[in-house]
Amino acid sequence: MTSLAFETDEMRPVRAWCTDEEVHVTLADGRSIATPLWWYPFLSNLDHAQLNDIELMYEGVWWKAVDEGISVKSMFLGAKAPGARAPQKVA
Repeated sequence: MTSLAFETDEMRPVRAWCTDEEVHVTLADGRSIATPLWWYPFLSNLDHAQLNDIELMYEGVWWKAVDEGISVKSMFLGAKAPGARAPQKVA
């Protein structure tokens, strides 16, 4: 039987970065996960350097510039931050 705990050492982030459209995290077990940047409105005013000034935590990642972070669990579960709105599609 497996543990009910979601966070494990294998799910610990070992690398994280942002592109213009996504937040990427590589986990200790070699998996990678990416979520849309728009899911995290608190990151919307950061420039490229600030977006990539990321502190790795045991359960997720942290941006010192905004004193906010996201957990690996929330990325896997598709949990968007409050106020997240999908960008309008251009017709």
